[in-house]
Amino acid sequence: MNREWIKTRQTKYVAYVTVYILVILGVLVAANFLANRYNKSFDTTANKRFTLSDQTKKVVGELKQDVTIQYFDQPSGFGAGKDLLDRYANISPKVKVQYVDVLKNPTLARAMNVTRAGEAVVELGAKREEAKSFDEEGITGAVIRALKGGERTVCAVAGSGEHRLDDSSANGLSDFQAAVQRDNYKAETANLIQQTGKTVEIPSNCTVLVVAGPTGDYVQPEVDAIKKYVEDGGRAMFLLDPPLRLGRTEISDNTALLTLLASWGVTPQKDLLLDENPVSQLVGLDATVPLVTSYESHPIVNEMTGQATGFPISRALEIKNTDKTTVSKLFSTSANSFATTNLSSPDIKITDKDQKGPFALAAAGTYSTGKPNGQGRFIVVGNSRWASNQFLRFNGNRNLMLNMLNWLSSDEDLISIRPKEPEDRRISLTRAQFFVLRTTSQFFLPLVVIVAGLMVWARRR
Repeated sequence: MNREWIKTRQTKYVAYVTVYILVILGVLVAANFLANRYNKSFDTTANKRFTLSDQTKKVVGELKQDVTIQYFDQPSGFGAGKDLLDRYANISPKVKVQYVDVLKNPTLARAMNVTRAGEAVVELGAKREEAKSFDEEGITGAVIRALKGGERTVCAVAGSGEHRLDDSSANGLSDFQAAVQRDNYKAETANLIQQTGKTVEIPSNCTVLVVAGPTGDYVQPEVDAIKKYVEDGGRAMFLLDPPLRLGRTEISDNTALLTLLASWGVTPQKDLLLDENPVSQLVGLDATVPLVTSYESHPIVNEMTGQATGFPISRALEIKNTDKTTVSKLFSTSANSFATTNLSSPDIKITDKDQKGPFALAAAGTYSTGKPNGQGRFIVVGNSRWASNQFLRFNGNRNLMLNMLNWLSSDEDLISIRPKEPEDRRISLTRAQFFVLRTTSQFFLPLVVIVAGLMVWARRR
């Protein structure tokens, strides 16, 4: 038998091509099999905008029962929904995603109270929650509401010069209100001073009471109401500024309220903290804004590693346990900090007489009520401006504030870093910089290319 054809070049070429094709097909089949079985993606954005937050991973990853997310849209819009919802399904097999055509299933959309395309509904057993927006905060918020059930309300005390929820100025709490609402709390005002003349009581619907920077003194009935509220198992946050006397700024000592806090083991000092932390100078903060980059061990701050927080115009706290309370320090100023008791001079500077730090800036405590699972909880921070519109968006301030609220409301499982907001990465140029950029791109670089081309042409000639 003539087998010379096997040795010919054409035969070898066909064999090589066949092997190459089989190898490529094998790689494609294996890649498709792995892609279908293991759905992986890589987020290369600077702030990991397309990666689900730690909070979402914690909530979804710890699901004990199936959750169904129904996305209502036209088929042409399913792709946009799939980009987000697939990330949830990849975290836990408990998450089931359904895509509903609003044109083919209008009755189902109406039954789910869906009024327009692009909305989502989360179902957990018999519970059903609408996503307030179709993004991570909206979807995760709906899952949390379905898991927790009931309504949680943050009550901000008003009537003694506190920061207001309806104030959108730099010192207001409108951003605070928006943040807690996105974290599935209601936010409302509790005016205790208006109850003076009768028995003052904290509203019964308040999950957490917030005292945010009062400038006036609390009368004794108000303090007694707060005392009874916490010692009966209530939860409260106290944000207290130094008693400054500068120009028109005058913050009262609030002796009755501070006496109550001291009885619980937290004594706000009558001083102003100045922190010469070198890191503060790098981010453009002066000595009156202590910058915190390290934290103690506590559920509120355990997830704050790598997050800096700033506290403008702060006072120190003295902390101790009492027979009824257990108090923990959350964080302190740096070793380069000082405490001055000169609170009336506009020329604030460090002197040899000032006490050297570090100083405790925030503390969290529990009050033993004697009831099973009925302990009171409180947080004291020697500053209120860190939660105002001017500073809430500074680095980790928003996360810290929400972590505090979650701990106070006994939602420790929700404490983590929240979804990141989109970064504004636009470049701002001065007129001179714009002129240089335009001249370089429109004239200089094209001229270089033309000159280089002429030189090559001349050489070849």
